[in-house]
Amino acid sequence: MKTILVDAWNTFVTNEGIHKDMQQLLDSYINPKVILTNANAEEMISFGIVNMPYPVFSLAHDPNKPNPAYFQKMLDHFELSSNEVVYFEHHEDAVNSARSLYIETLWFQNGSSLNTLKQFLDQNL
Repeated sequence: MKTILVDAWNTFVTNEGIHKDMQQLLDSYINPKVILTNANAEEMISFGIVNMPYPVFSLAHDPNKPNPAYFQKMLDHFELSSNEVVYFEHHEDAVNSARSLYIETLWFQNGSSLNTLKQFLDQNL
């Protein structure tokens, strides 16, 4: 069963808090979920990436997601391979970084719909 990797800031979490409709969509899948962030402990608090419904993974900027080493370290940490995960992310450089390791990734741009996300998940899980 594939793990769903969820971009934290400006995707799952915004200034308004958790994107509740996105959480409802994600909760409709039995797959494990992991929230990915670059934030350090202080930033997680200031951005509201606390008390999350899924585990949170961060390397606290060492390196950040635009560096493929971030994704390799994350895969190693969870003992996963790139074909065992799917990912959606709002930052284009992080999308390209994940794709460079053959992680199936949706560029969830500002304005993307949850229907687009649902289609991506249905096709790739």
